[in-house]
Amino acid sequence: MKRFLNILALSFLVVSCGSDVHINKSQFRGEAFGTTYSIIVTDTKSVDLHFEIDSVIQVVNQSLSTYIPTSDISKINQGDTTIVVDHMFRDVFNLSDEIYQKTSGYFDPTVGIFVNAWGFGPGKQIDMNDHIIDSLMNYVGYSKVKMTDDLRIVKEHPSIYFDFNAIAKGYAIDRLGVALDQRGLENYLIEVGGEIVTKGINTASNKNWVVGIDDPLAEDRLNPIRLLQLKDRALASSGNYRKFRVDPITGEKYVHTINALTGYTQNSKVLAVSVLANDCATADGYATAFMAMGLEKTKKLIESDASLDAFVVYLDETDQTAIWASEGFKSAFLSKE
Repeated sequence: MKRFLNILALSFLVVSCGSDVHINKSQFRGEAFGTTYSIIVTDTKSVDLHFEIDSVIQVVNQSLSTYIPTSDISKINQGDTTIVVDHMFRDVFNLSDEIYQKTSGYFDPTVGIFVNAWGFGPGKQIDMNDHIIDSLMNYVGYSKVKMTDDLRIVKEHPSIYFDFNAIAKGYAIDRLGVALDQRGLENYLIEVGGEIVTKGINTASNKNWVVGIDDPLAEDRLNPIRLLQLKDRALASSGNYRKFRVDPITGEKYVHTINALTGYTQNSKVLAVSVLANDCATADGYATAFMAMGLEKTKKLIESDASLDAFVVYLDETDQTAIWASEGFKSAFLSKE
């Protein structure tokens, strides 16, 4: 699964234009969750959001970051059964279970033991073979964990290792959105490591927010494969074209997407997936799952869930780059007018 990293970068554009009403554009940039963030607010007055941003980053990290040894998730992974989880851990735990069920196990945060073993997490990388993979699979399966009524986490085996990094970054963006909502802000764009939440419109241009999706085969990130116009939607993406590891001895390439049903890294013809949803945590989780599921299973799930839309870049039967987009996703394409 993907870490707190920019797996598929998305650029965004803010276009200013003349207006009788003075619009302030407040922009905040920084680093968080192992990547960068940018928040744009357009309002009739300037705002200072540094306190809110820093607070959200701190509490999300303390709850869900596997890269902080003293976080709640790290303590649970270390075997501490006394931790009473907070509402953020509860939200992510329950949403993960929902996506796990709907994707038939392709999305599974207990695959964390493989994230480490394959060299994509904070834990120790090991030399993998079929025997080791079979052994580690005993510690994978979201059905092997539960949350008690008093908000403690119970694992069937102490070696089960949670890794919510494929959903927690999207959740953090949602929490930033809640913080902005509480300030009464109605028009903003939040981007963290390529994942995006938009609310309202860009009042500087009186148009919807415009974002671009990277071309997975192009080095130039300023030349997106598609431009989208978004309002009150979340966008998350995943891809293997920039996040991989090459064995220095064998030269074999290992991508960061891990198939939770097999324990192996998932080399497939799907190059990149972008998902539109009502919240970024949901979009984030499904984008990761779809990378492992492949095109046909992704299509089937999208067709069964009206709240989701997807854009898939893949290699066809002749190894040529092809694109599939759901109807809802196509409706977000920026017109050429």
